[in-house]
Amino acid sequence: MKIKQYQLKGDQRVTDVVENAQLVLVFGDKALIAGKDIAGSFNHSFPKANVVYCSTAGEILNTEVSDNTLAVTAVEFEKTEIKTNLVNISNFKDSYSAGKHLVDALQHGNLRHILVLADGQLVNGSELVRGMNENLSPTVTISGGLAGDGPRFQETLVGLNSNIVSGNIVAIGLYGDHLIVGHGSSGGWDSFGPLRRVTKSKSNVLYELEGKSALDLYKQYLGELASGLPGTALLFPLSIKLEEDSEPVVRTVLSVNEADHSMTFAGDIPLGSQARLMKANFDRLIDAASGAATNTFTPFKGMQPQLAILISCVGRKLVLDQRVDEEVESVRNILGEKTFITGFYSYGEISPLMKSPKCELHNQTMTITAFSEICLQ
Repeated sequence: MKIKQYQLKGDQRVTDVVENAQLVLVFGDKALIAGKDIAGSFNHSFPKANVVYCSTAGEILNTEVSDNTLAVTAVEFEKTEIKTNLVNISNFKDSYSAGKHLVDALQHGNLRHILVLADGQLVNGSELVRGMNENLSPTVTISGGLAGDGPRFQETLVGLNSNIVSGNIVAIGLYGDHLIVGHGSSGGWDSFGPLRRVTKSKSNVLYELEGKSALDLYKQYLGELASGLPGTALLFPLSIKLEEDSEPVVRTVLSVNEADHSMTFAGDIPLGSQARLMKANFDRLIDAASGAATNTFTPFKGMQPQLAILISCVGRKLVLDQRVDEEVESVRNILGEKTFITGFYSYGEISPLMKSPKCELHNQTMTITAFSEICLQ
């Protein structure tokens, strides 16, 4: 595996031609992703590559977290085959159907892993991963995330080659026995207050907890910060337990509706599930990133991964503020100096749970997927 990385600002573009790269990941500011000449420029510089674009709430390159840049990673695989599939949510009944179609189109041959990047506003992440899990082989893992739009929550962009529009979902299939894939995901938030049962919800829209308005409850806890909704709700995500003995998943707010007192989340809030508010603990957030890296490192058996893709949540970035680089540095400390690191801050993270190979939608986590190619005897 050969890797080249670039950080581009403003109207900067890659000036050299990388002939043999098969995959180029472009994580960046929405305005830069939407630039009218961007597709032509990247297609020229990477003539044999599938170029995948994803707007962000912050870009990660090496151990630097930036805004208003393009973080570009070009990968030339030596033994691994890649295939891509692009769909738009407008062409499907729902996100579940789109996810099922994505996997069905890629699940053939020796598929090892699927990296998925999806619109962060129009796609229901929970339904997307449910559809992707539906007919998935147990030997295949999925990871990825939902595109971001800074703290604005207005429109996100995902693209493949020349098709860069809202509503897109791109899945990248990686095939072959030479590929090692590691993954890890961890949050580090502190729960507080009582468990409250969800008594009114529909898909990813929450209306009531214990018969009372969820939005009013949030405003009560936020106090003066309530005027900054929905952005300030990122500081107080929800922990959701689907079953009494299940691992909790975290959900973050995308929008609020004052008319019907509802809150729309990045993933489903099932009726009857139990919810609990969470708040930030700076040191635990950074320790959680380190823990995710440790879990990611497991299948490499002492070897350093060649590439790591970090997808963290916009809420973590807002909370950590000037300390945000520390969570990326903590990952570097675990993975080692030789690992190429890229990634972005998202509206939702997709990764398997620790006790199951099936992927789940997470919010407010640091999610890491690491790759290496090995020579088989």
